[in-house]
Amino acid sequence: MTGTLAAVGAGLAVIGAGLGIGRIGGSAMDAIARQPEAYSKIQIAMIISAALIEGVALFAVVVALL
Repeated sequence: MTGTLAAVGAGLAVIGAGLGIGRIGGSAMDAIARQPEAYSKIQIAMIISAALIEGVALFAVVVALL
């Protein structure tokens, strides 16, 4: 029973991270399409945000599996 709950928790964390990073990517593409000259600033913010989401997701998976 505990293993099943851990797998569900880890799966939810991964799904949430995937949705979050997908939304960041889509929003960044929209922003770049509107202001191509701001490409580098948008890209840096997108990468930092994606890295923070991945860090939180990794932490959630580790906590769920413990």
